[in-house]
Amino acid sequence: MRRLLELQQKLVPDLIQVLRERYMLLRSIYHLQPIGRRGLAQAMDSTERILRAEVDLLKDSGLLNVSAAGMTLTDEGIQVLDDLEPMVGELFGLTELAERLQQKLGIPEVIVVQGNADQSPWVKEELGRVGARVLKQVIQEGDIVAVTGGSSIASVANHLSPSAAFRNVQFVPARGGLGERVELQANTLASAMAAKTGASYRLLHVPDRLHPEALQTLVKEPQVQDVLTLLGDTRIVLHGIGDALTMARRRNYSEEELRELEAAGAVSEAFGYYFNEAGETVQRMPTIGLQLEEVHKAETVLSIAGGESKAKAILSFAKQSCQNVLITDEGAAKALLST
Repeated sequence: MRRLLELQQKLVPDLIQVLRERYMLLRSIYHLQPIGRRGLAQAMDSTERILRAEVDLLKDSGLLNVSAAGMTLTDEGIQVLDDLEPMVGELFGLTELAERLQQKLGIPEVIVVQGNADQSPWVKEELGRVGARVLKQVIQEGDIVAVTGGSSIASVANHLSPSAAFRNVQFVPARGGLGERVELQANTLASAMAAKTGASYRLLHVPDRLHPEALQTLVKEPQVQDVLTLLGDTRIVLHGIGDALTMARRRNYSEEELRELEAAGAVSEAFGYYFNEAGETVQRMPTIGLQLEEVHKAETVLSIAGGESKAKAILSFAKQSCQNVLITDEGAAKALLST
């Protein structure tokens, strides 16, 4: 496949570029549908005039439906995307990016999707689509899957579907609730994933950030103890990687606390731990949920994070050496490799 694309690039370079652009157009519509031409132009950082001819061509080819509600892919359009899947890595140079990242980060498997989540909203959905696919590949009957909150993990939930592979699987929140939208909290996503797959779930009804005395009281509650026991038996961890200060603000840190965190050199956050660029823990939040030592014991740790703004955070957490799979995007990959 790689050699064939190299030959095409030399003989008909315009063909490769056109193929890339039309793939990106189809993929964007797939994740954003139904969407109007103006919204699509904004999402792709383009103009309606530029997109008009391409949209008309794809419509005439039977790949798009256009209605008052917006554009959607036809069954044939979805099939074309599926057929292109094996060559996307080579088409966009993503396979090489992934290989270089594996060596730089020391992570056994890295998957890079096309685009930059900081610039294009559909890229996060693509991260979720790939995350759902990988989860389905590694899941085993009877597994306990610990999931964190956040928009990247929510996108995974969006792309899960019923499967016999999830028989007797339990989704468990890796921690309590954040001070954020309820649809992005770990409890909500654990229940959503169970509903989408036919699995079961448990909930952890505790705040994410606790006063030490409250933590000592709540951790003794039987219902909390039951969930913590399940988390101790977690085989798969599905989580996002946060920018340290962004996550602290979401947890309503005071300005003084934010300055302390910044002074400590915190660049990444995961599981309530804040890490510096060397991957060292600079602060540990009092919280009930999955602990870092339990993450290290899990058989599969699947991390999802995209956007060039996440590069430092991804590099920082990678130094924990607990990940089996990292799913990221082109924007983050290029930023990581430039450091």
